[in-house]
Amino acid sequence: MLQFDIITIFPEIFDSYFKESILKRAQKKKIIKIKIHNLRKFTKDKHKTVDDKPYGGGVGMIFKVDVIFKAVKNILKINKKTRVILFSAKGKKFDQKKAEKLKKYEQIVLICGRYEGVDERVAKYIADEELSIGDYVLTGGEIPAMVVIDAVSRLIPGVIKKESLKEESFSGLKTEYPQYTRPEKFRTWKVPKILISGHHKKIEEWKRKNSKSIEK
Repeated sequence: MLQFDIITIFPEIFDSYFKESILKRAQKKKIIKIKIHNLRKFTKDKHKTVDDKPYGGGVGMIFKVDVIFKAVKNILKINKKTRVILFSAKGKKFDQKKAEKLKKYEQIVLICGRYEGVDERVAKYIADEELSIGDYVLTGGEIPAMVVIDAVSRLIPGVIKKESLKEESFSGLKTEYPQYTRPEKFRTWKVPKILISGHHKKIEEWKRKNSKSIEK
């Protein structure tokens, strides 16, 4: 079973996402486990302080290294194949190949930053790697955490049907082909005739021909 541990200051964000559909069933079947940890529980002061002003000046607040260190230390399991990930704008871009690599771990700890960033010592000494989900700025790492857990979980045997994985987008050099369902005709928009022809060989040829390449 692969366990995901999310470190965040806004645990309520995840209240509904992991309790629906495929991820809910995967947890119920004990294929994956998702635990959410409030970073403030690992603070020592009465104000539950997780951030402070940056040395050298600058705008905003920075997550403290000592609090994150304590959180990760308490969460990591002994004798498990683990990976600690910090979400960062300067991190390597997450893709399908990375999802394939991550599914092989037994525990993945996801550190969700906020505000102006995280003390650089977290990336240097605590996290195994930094990841980004795209070339844009988000308010925190919670959405990237959802993306990574969703993408990795569906690759684990038993989470979704094998048949679905065979035609998965980005599993090779092609994306999925266009797909249609009933009604056959809506307004003047029609389903391609080949798909309702019943000619399986020609349908497969059509699918291959209309799968768009993702090569750049």
